[in-house]
Amino acid sequence: MIDSNAGPDDAEVAIAAACAGADVVRGLYGRRLARIDKGAGDFATTADVEAEKAILRVLRTARPDDAVLGEEGGRQGAAGAERQWLVDPLCGTLNYAVGGMPVAVNVALRDGAAAVADPFGGEVLFTDGESAWTRHDGADARLVPTSASRLVDVNLDPPFPSAPGFRAVDLLAHAGFAERFRPRVVSTTLALAWVAAGKRAAYVTDGGDLSGSVHFAAGIAVCRAAGCVVTGIDGAPIGRAGRGLVVAADAEAHGLLMSMIHGRKQERPLS
Repeated sequence: MIDSNAGPDDAEVAIAAACAGADVVRGLYGRRLARIDKGAGDFATTADVEAEKAILRVLRTARPDDAVLGEEGGRQGAAGAERQWLVDPLCGTLNYAVGGMPVAVNVALRDGAAAVADPFGGEVLFTDGESAWTRHDGADARLVPTSASRLVDVNLDPPFPSAPGFRAVDLLAHAGFAERFRPRVVSTTLALAWVAAGKRAAYVTDGGDLSGSVHFAAGIAVCRAAGCVVTGIDGAPIGRAGRGLVVAADAEAHGLLMSMIHGRKQERPLS
């Protein structure tokens, strides 16, 4: 629990909030849960809703003047608040609903600290906005990205606003992809944060402006602070005019992926 009189910094607030959500997700795992239909095949479960409530309790206690944008509860708090937290209480709901464990709890202060909790791995990847760390069993270690695994996670969930110019499945079918990388499809933004931790060489998804997305903001913040290369699928900085996301552990892996996405030749091999 956070003692509001102790004045926790934003990173500790983000960690505490993400861990509170992760505790709920872990505690409800394997139970028969009610589903809330969102349309287009998407849904939330009781775990999503209860995890968001747990996160909000932490944020309201520690930062009562801040606003919150939650995936399940929408916008809350003062409309004129200077600061806003972005909350995705359970990223990977479809995995979770069928007994899968690849899920994440994402909490990010817009343009500030962020935390991504792995409820079943017991790890929290976090940033204070400047450096990036992992916390496991109470010990912190700096995150060190590397493309050595050659594993690239590609999000195949809709929407696909860049089609037909860009389709994620086309990247997987690119002749050079199998020579340089190995595909993974985890279907949770936990894989995005894994780029910062060296568990993935890169992460690729279609989409619009993802910088303010409750799903992606925390992972993007952690990867940026860790020194990863973060752009849209067009190679431009992410933002209001952004198109999707290509996050790579280093410039070489990023360059190789961009060359495949845009059909350019890239002779330099990935070491």
